[in-house]
Amino acid sequence: MVTILDGKAVSEKRLELIKEAISESGLYPRLATVIVGSDPASQMYVRMKHRACERVGIGSVGIEIPDDATTAKVLETIGRLNADNDINGILVQLPLPKQIDTDKVISAVKIEKDVDGFHPTSLGLLMSGKPVFTPCTPTGIMTILKEYHIPVAGAHAVVAGRSIDVGRPMAALLTNADATVTVCHSKTRDLAGELRRADILVSAIGKAHFITPEMVKPGAAVIDVGINHLDGKLVGDVDFDAVKEVASAITPVPGGVGPMTIATLMENTFTAAQRMQ
Repeated sequence: MVTILDGKAVSEKRLELIKEAISESGLYPRLATVIVGSDPASQMYVRMKHRACERVGIGSVGIEIPDDATTAKVLETIGRLNADNDINGILVQLPLPKQIDTDKVISAVKIEKDVDGFHPTSLGLLMSGKPVFTPCTPTGIMTILKEYHIPVAGAHAVVAGRSIDVGRPMAALLTNADATVTVCHSKTRDLAGELRRADILVSAIGKAHFITPEMVKPGAAVIDVGINHLDGKLVGDVDFDAVKEVASAITPVPGGVGPMTIATLMENTFTAAQRMQ
C-alpha cells in the first residue's frame, strides 16, 4: 500500500508550530518580498507567501518593481532593505526578467537576511555541512522525509536535475544526512538505469510525466518537485497514477512539495529574526 506524502498536511502542522514559537518568543519577524515585473505565476507565489506570513505572525512588506527595471534599480532596493533593521528576511522572487543580472541581485542580499538560502555564502556553508539558511524547497523535502519516517542515512538517493535552487542543494542536504547521492541530468548515460537504483528518488527536471514506473525501483520513495501544465491541469514530473503502483511513498502534485516550500520560508524568517536579536 503506497503512502501519499501529504505536504499540505505537514505544512499545516509546521505553520501552527511556527505560529506558537513566534508568539512565545515575543519577536515580530518581518519579511520583505521583491518582485520584478508582472508574471502571473510569480505574483501568485508572492501572494501565498504574504498570506502565510499573516497566518503565523510575521510582518510582510511587498515591493513591486516594473518589468523594464535595470539591475541597478533592483540592487538599490536590496541595499535599502539590507539597511533596514526592522526587516529580518529578504526574498527576491525568481525568475527575474532577462535584462537583470540575477547572480548580482542574489549576491547583494545580506547573508543574515538570506531566507531563500541562495546567496553564494549560504550555499557554500551548506556544501561544507555547516548550513545557516538552506533553500526552502529542498529543506521542505527533508522535512517531509523526516515526518513520514523515511530513512535517509545509508539510503541511495538519486536527484534528477542539477539546478542551483533545487537539484544541487537537495543533493547536499541528502549527503549531510548520510545518504549516498547520485545527481542525474541531461547528459547522464542510461538515465532510466540510474533512477531505478534509487531508494529515494527526487525529480526536479520540469518535464510533465517524464518519470514512468519502469524508471522506479519497487518500494522507492518518490518526491516530485515538478510543476508542469498538461491539458490544462497542473502535473508533476512523475506519472503519479502509474508510479504509485510501484512506489512505497509518493508526493502528489499539487499538494506535495509546494506547501512545504512556503512553510520552510516562514521557519527561515523566524530563524533570521532570532539570530538578528
